[in-house]
Parts: sequence; structure tokens; C-alpha cells
Amino acid sequence: MKDMVIYMIETKTNAYHTTLTSRNLLMLTIALGVLLFAGAIIFGFYVLLVAAVAVAAAGLVELLFSSVRKIDFDYFWFITPLIFTLLLPPSIPLWIAGVGSFFGYFFGKSIFGGAGKTVFNPALVGILFVTISFPQFILTAWLDPVTGVIGTQTPLSLLNSGNVFTYTMSDLFFGYTPGTIGETFRIGILVLGLLMMALRVTDWRIPVGILGTVFIVTLLGYYILPSQFADPYYSLFVGSVLFVAFFVATEPVSAPKKPWGRLYYGIGIGLLIVLIRNFGTFPEGTVFAVILMNAVGALFDAGKKVEKVGELSEQES
Repeated sequence: MKDMVIYMIETKTNAYHTTLTSRNLLMLTIALGVLLFAGAIIFGFYVLLVAAVAVAAAGLVELLFSSVRKIDFDYFWFITPLIFTLLLPPSIPLWIAGVGSFFGYFFGKSIFGGAGKTVFNPALVGILFVTISFPQFILTAWLDPVTGVIGTQTPLSLLNSGNVFTYTMSDLFFGYTPGTIGETFRIGILVLGLLMMALRVTDWRIPVGILGTVFIVTLLGYYILPSQFADPYYSLFVGSVLFVAFFVATEPVSAPKKPWGRLYYGIGIGLLIVLIRNFGTFPEGTVFAVILMNAVGALFDAGKKVEKVGELSEQES
């Protein structure tokens, strides 16, 4: 068991150093920055203050952690709070952004040893914390960029409720809808996500596994149990599923390293998203789905170590 744990940690660390090169980290930063500024144009420049607070809180944790542990400072620490910010509602109070970023960075990254050693995506650890701790700010305070009114409905909750869906594909693609800071500019997410895959910054298997599974399973459910499942086409373009598929679940440290393992990992996330969306209490299942698959993702890479342990046992006998 000890050997297995060591192997999983080594696999994650190697995945971090081989996949997240300076080039890839820079390109990821640029893509996230584009989505952040798009969110600022859509919802107002207050979201830049949210990002600044989140980045500062995470930077404080990284500075204290690197100083106390006497290890190198992670100069790309800001990627985690950027992703965290893009998963927040645009009307979130600044203090919640700071607390959530601090909590997620410390308990999701630093406590496991820092860069390359995390088990759970640290940005999602922070989002999960604020969702459970402050649901009134995370789940019910959505700013409509068209009317400027803060309400309780998003395209996802409207679609899941079975009411008349009033948003067009144009509204969904160009961000004329309530939602998180990073999820509404979906045309930008698609273009940037495909570009990141084409340049091999991210692996195509995870987004394809997630989006393909969400569409196929929702399509089957829509025809078998139409009263329970929403339109499968719109299901891909509501909520944060696109952003999570391209920019969150593809994070290589918490995802499997083996190619086929990544595809199965994406399929697992897609299945959990559909399950939570259609049968769970929360309207969106992306954060919970990725966190749950983070917990088992390393098992897809465990075969090599099992073989080595078996070989040692045979030699000893």
C-alpha cells in the first residue's frame, strides 16, 4: 500500500513537470486571462477586483508555504485563483472570494506538498467550500448582464425546471445570460479550448469524454424519460460544463496520466454530471463530479506499480 501511494504521488509529480511546461503554463494563463476580461466586459469590471482578491489570497498562502517549508516559490500560483474566480458568480462579495481562494489553495494544494503533488483540484476545493458554507451567495445571486438585475435563475436551472426556455443559442454563445464569471462567453471557451488541444497544452480525451458522455446519456434519458431529462443539445451549453471540460478537468496533476485512463476519467465525470444535474439537489454537478473523480483518478495509473510489486513478490519467493 505504501508503494502504491508513493507511485501515485510520483506519477502526479512527473505529470506536472512534463505536461505543465513554462510554455503550456503561459498559454493557459493567456487563455484564462481572455475569459476573465470577457467576463469583465459582460458583467462589469467588479469581477477584476474579485480576481485580484483571489490571486492575492492564494499568493499569500504560497509565499508563507514556500518560506516555512524552504521550497521554491511557484511563480504560476495565480492559475489556481484564476480558475477559482472564473467559477464564481459575478456578484460575489470580495471577502468570500478571498476566504474561498485562501481555503482552496491551502487545503487543496499547499497541505499536500505544493505544485505537482495535489490530489484534488485546489480551485474546486475552494469552490466546494464556499458553495457549502455560503450557498445564498453562490447558488441564488446571479447577475443578469442584460437587465442588471440579480436573480435566482440561470439558463441551467431554467432548463432543468422544465419551464419554457427563453434563451437563444446566440445568447448562450456570447454571454447574454446569468452565470459564473467564466462560463457565459461560451464561444470563447470553445475557440480557446480547441486551440489549447490543437497546441497540445491540454489532452483532447478528457473534454471529449465529458461532453460526449453528457450529450449521449442525456439524449438517451430524454427519449426514455423525457419528464426527467432536459434537451441534450442545450445541456451542453448551459451551466459550467464547457468551461470545466476544457479548463478544469484537464488539469494534469489531479487527472490520470495514461491516455485511455484520461478518456475513462472524462466519461466518469460526464456520467456524474448527468446524474447530479437530473437527480441531485444542486442544479449543477460539474464541481462535485470532478472532485469525486479526482479521488479515484490515480487508480487508472496504478497498473504499472501493481506489476512491479508483483515482480518483487515473485523474486522474494
